Amino acid sequence: MNKNYYAVIMAGGVGTRFWPLSTQKLPKQFHDMLGTGSTLIQQTFNRFENLIPSENILIATNKKYEDLVQQQLPKVTSKQLLLEPAMRNTAPCILYSAFKIYNENPDGIMIIAPSDHWIDDEVTFLQNIQTSFNFCAENDALMTLGIKPSSPNTGYGYIQHDTSKSDIKKVLNFTEKPNLETAIQFLEEGNYLWNAGIFIWSVKSILKAFKTHLPTMYTLFSKGEKSYNTASENTFIEDNYACSENISIDFGIMEKAAGVFVLPVEFGWNDLGTWGSLYQKLEKDNHQNATVGGQVIYRDANNNIVRTQSGKRVVIQGLKDYIVVEKDDVLLICPKSGEQEIKQITSDVKTKFGDEFV
Repeated sequence: MNKNYYAVIMAGGVGTRFWPLSTQKLPKQFHDMLGTGSTLIQQTFNRFENLIPSENILIATNKKYEDLVQQQLPKVTSKQLLLEPAMRNTAPCILYSAFKIYNENPDGIMIIAPSDHWIDDEVTFLQNIQTSFNFCAENDALMTLGIKPSSPNTGYGYIQHDTSKSDIKKVLNFTEKPNLETAIQFLEEGNYLWNAGIFIWSVKSILKAFKTHLPTMYTLFSKGEKSYNTASENTFIEDNYACSENISIDFGIMEKAAGVFVLPVEFGWNDLGTWGSLYQKLEKDNHQNATVGGQVIYRDANNNIVRTQSGKRVVIQGLKDYIVVEKDDVLLICPKSGEQEIKQITSDVKTKFGDEFV
């Protein structure tokens, strides 16, 4: 395996739209969401191990999840953990990881990927990553993977690219989540892709981009040059990380930089962002009901997703297009059409029942 290849798995989010299963104490990336026998972060790590040396796979997460990561990924050493003492969006975390890798290997090529996405065709995914690594080893480029859209989805950002014949396209524009009318127009134009939040670049290229576009943040993290990969790294991060600007890599770098490229890909991607997106990936009965965990009798019921503790016996009568989720002593019953309100529901739960339930 190529020792210059690195992965940074982003595992710091809470996944509030998967409440009540996903909570502050146990976010969705640490759950076996699809009933496959392994959690989302375990699947992501195992996927990268087929291309990248396991000791070069870093996990970026909030420091409160340190024990969870080490329980679920026993191969990962403390040196591979980037523990964020504060939530500051993706840019600071990526800069921290780039400095850490550069300190160990200035020739490093890195991929940044979320810990909680689903990928159907892992062979094609790894081929796409290899193509991207090859390109970034030869070019001063910032790359991202763009998913060929299957529908005018308003839940994703879009990437507009040039219409050249080459496999890897020049990015023209990034667009935040559009309304339906705009999304339909994007699909008709044919040169728009979903933004999956997966990035590839050499550590030299991304550090150069930070120095140009986020110089204050670059200066802050460069002060730790002698601390990375030493016993003093955690102290430096503890003392400085929270001083960083709160900004995403998209806003901070990708939308401003020159030399940004995209590889259009099709490997069966799902960001597993909501109960509805999870429902799409689950096996269903003849009436399109999806079940995880329990044993369910469905009577005059269709298009539901029911997730309960293992072995729970459930009867669903007359429900259509509903989400039913049980976890410990919490039960959520919500129409699929209202799933975007789950974030708001969690704040109501916090107010009425207390912090320990979110």
